[in-house]
Amino acid sequence: MARSAQPRDPYAVLGVSRDANDAQIKKAFRQLARELHPDTNPDDPQAEEKFKEAAEAYEILSDRERRATYDRFGYEGLRSGGYQPNFDQFGSVSDLFEAFFGAGAGGIFGGGGARRGPVSGGDVGVELSIELVQAAAGGTFELAYEAVDRCENCHGNGAEPGTPIETCTRCGGSGQLQGVTRTPFGQVVRTVVCDTCGGDGRVAKQPCHVCNGRGRKLGKRTINVDIPAGIADGQRVRLAGRGHVGEAGAPPGDLYVLVHVTEDERFHREGDDLVTVADIAGPLAALGATVGVPTLDGDAEITIAPGTQPGERIVLRGKGMPRLRRHGCGDLIVVLNVQVLRNLTDEQRELLERLGATISESNLREGGSVRAKLRRWLNDHAA
Repeated sequence: MARSAQPRDPYAVLGVSRDANDAQIKKAFRQLARELHPDTNPDDPQAEEKFKEAAEAYEILSDRERRATYDRFGYEGLRSGGYQPNFDQFGSVSDLFEAFFGAGAGGIFGGGGARRGPVSGGDVGVELSIELVQAAAGGTFELAYEAVDRCENCHGNGAEPGTPIETCTRCGGSGQLQGVTRTPFGQVVRTVVCDTCGGDGRVAKQPCHVCNGRGRKLGKRTINVDIPAGIADGQRVRLAGRGHVGEAGAPPGDLYVLVHVTEDERFHREGDDLVTVADIAGPLAALGATVGVPTLDGDAEITIAPGTQPGERIVLRGKGMPRLRRHGCGDLIVVLNVQVLRNLTDEQRELLERLGATISESNLREGGSVRAKLRRWLNDHAA
């Protein structure tokens, strides 16, 4: 988001009143900075520009002379007085935050500060697709994925076997470097990770030829993942310590398995319940019959009572999905789809004509007024 030629009112940007005091302005900027900092909004391409807009508003309102000029003459008055914000000289927005609130503040957002100790391994996310029947039964599934592992050639120290590891001459073994940056707000002392040793304080005299001195390398893993019975589509399983390995002495990350449960054309899942449809011919619905329906355990037979109406339901208790990490199962709901016969043979037509000649009001669903029938129809279809 490129900032417009005429910036927004700084009071509106920070969300403060025009009579706000210095403490209120600073508090508002801190809160807004946390919300807008790009490190906490990696998916927002406009985050950095929004943050700079907030920083510019704070720069104006936190300075008494600038604020007084803006209150009287607006941005035109500031520009005629030589004010021009310049944030491009900062290496990152974390550096800009430090310029306002002091060195080390950038660590609030996960960046900008000096690294302390070896870095933990990152988490790994993978996907696993299973069928509904498999989700109902649960079980162990084999999963292959890529992750950073310790280099077996150098055992993680980054040096070719038999060669020494020496103190880094650039940082003197501290793993950190300090630099002074001149800004419109004064000098800012920044502590950064040494670019030679990566913060370890030591370097290999002869880097490992397998991992190029990193001590770690990307590898392929195959593991068995236990999926609990009743898991739903989109749920995750966490395996602690199965992610990328950390630097020397640091713990590994975790593995997160995102489970996709593919749709089963026989069922619609509603939580722990399953819904299926059973077709039945109109005459059989009138007479009553036994029909087969699918279940997770195979086909089963259900009895249809005489006079069954379209859309009526039969509930098979405990025939749904297992309740995740709980006892029992949901239900299987069978919706009866009473169908009108088509493609009649001459014999069938004759029989139905004979039947139709004998049908009376007493054979139909319970009577009542037209309004009552309409209300009943609406209730049935709403269900």
